[in-house]
Amino acid sequence: MIQLKSKVVKIFFLLILISIFSCQKQQPHIIIETELGLITIELYQDKAPITVGNFLKYVDEGRLDSSTFYRVVREDNQQESSVKIQVIQGGLFEDEHPKMLSPIVHEGTKETGVKHKKGVISMARYEPGTASSEFFICMDDEPELDQGGMRNSDGAGFAAFGKVVDGMSIAELIHHSEADGQYLNPRILIYSIKRK
Repeated sequence: MIQLKSKVVKIFFLLILISIFSCQKQQPHIIIETELGLITIELYQDKAPITVGNFLKYVDEGRLDSSTFYRVVREDNQQESSVKIQVIQGGLFEDEHPKMLSPIVHEGTKETGVKHKKGVISMARYEPGTASSEFFICMDDEPELDQGGMRNSDGAGFAAFGKVVDGMSIAELIHHSEADGQYLNPRILIYSIKRK
């Protein structure tokens, strides 16, 4: 009788563990295939649902295929800026590109809890609420890009929404590529961005 109760208790706990693990949602992953190699990114859909939803729409509809990494910001090309950052930026490049979707609501770092640490992906923007297709990857911890930071004078920060989980060495290659000022010359081709 004691052995039977022990088995029932073990099965009960096993069922609880299975239900806990099955309820945990897997975060979506995407692969950016560039001419220099692959960058894999985990997207924080639970923390930044609007931003991730927008980015996945671009991915699922192939809107970022044949786009580029076109901008690098590093120590040697931002002498005029009092607040220094280290990022690589990619996307459609043109302000009125035909593949561009409407801008999205700004999800700041205080709302999402996603800080601009090394490897974090975030949305480029002009004013809050103007982000659409352009994104950047932090090459170092960048607190001045968080809400309250002063890289942008409005202090609203940028909308971080995921992090590189593999391929940071490829991001480093892009960051150190030839550039005229902050613009890569030539730009680095993104063959495709797809779900993993």
